[in-house]
Amino acid sequence: MDQPKPPPREQDSVESARERRIANLVLLTFFVVLVGAGYWLVNAMFEQRVVDDCLAQGRRNCAPVEAPTR
Repeated sequence: MDQPKPPPREQDSVESARERRIANLVLLTFFVVLVGAGYWLVNAMFEQRVVDDCLAQGRRNCAPVEAPTR
């Protein structure tokens, strides 16, 4: 017959809560990095598209390079 399980010890529940908290923080950090990388990638693609459109129109000064003044 099935025997009832003993109630979980308090230390086990504290450790599992701590592990869940750490896992949640790791996942949140990963998600923030992933969203940041996606935002950067979308902006880089947009800027490249603007330069490509400029070059396709035959313009020459599409991506000017600023030189420091002497």
